[in-house]
Amino acid sequence: MDTIDLDLHGKTWAEALEEFVDAYGKAVQPGGHTCRNLKVIHGYGSTGSGGVLRTRFRRFFQSHQDKLEFTPGEKIGTNPGFTVVTPRHPLPGADAALCELVWDYCEQPKAVSKIVGQFRRYGNPRVQQVVRSLVSQKRLLRTARARNIVYRAV
Repeated sequence: MDTIDLDLHGKTWAEALEEFVDAYGKAVQPGGHTCRNLKVIHGYGSTGSGGVLRTRFRRFFQSHQDKLEFTPGEKIGTNPGFTVVTPRHPLPGADAALCELVWDYCEQPKAVSKIVGQFRRYGNPRVQQVVRSLVSQKRLLRTARARNIVYRAV
């Protein structure tokens, strides 16, 4: 099985996730047949404690262990700047990447207006549907704060 290098250095989390999801979709065929591995080159972070992309991708991979297998670079050799992903099954729905972005953005409580504003390029109805979906999955907690309803990732 061949491996495709997916170099995501210098990209924002949103750009990197979108590129990963696209490549992942091409790497797994319907029925769960994998045609290639993905070597996700995310960097190791200049602080030495893990960069944004590394941390968020590893968390993303852990939350989708039913769909993929992954091996951190430091378990293959000594380089923590990449992760090898073996796709097993398609990732859920077209909004999977947007769900992850919204969930990550709501690490600190946010009003729906802030969430919609942050992801306006996806369109208000789509973002609101993703918020409702995350609430029903119990990945976002909806609470009242002062005069606003806020959403926080759990």
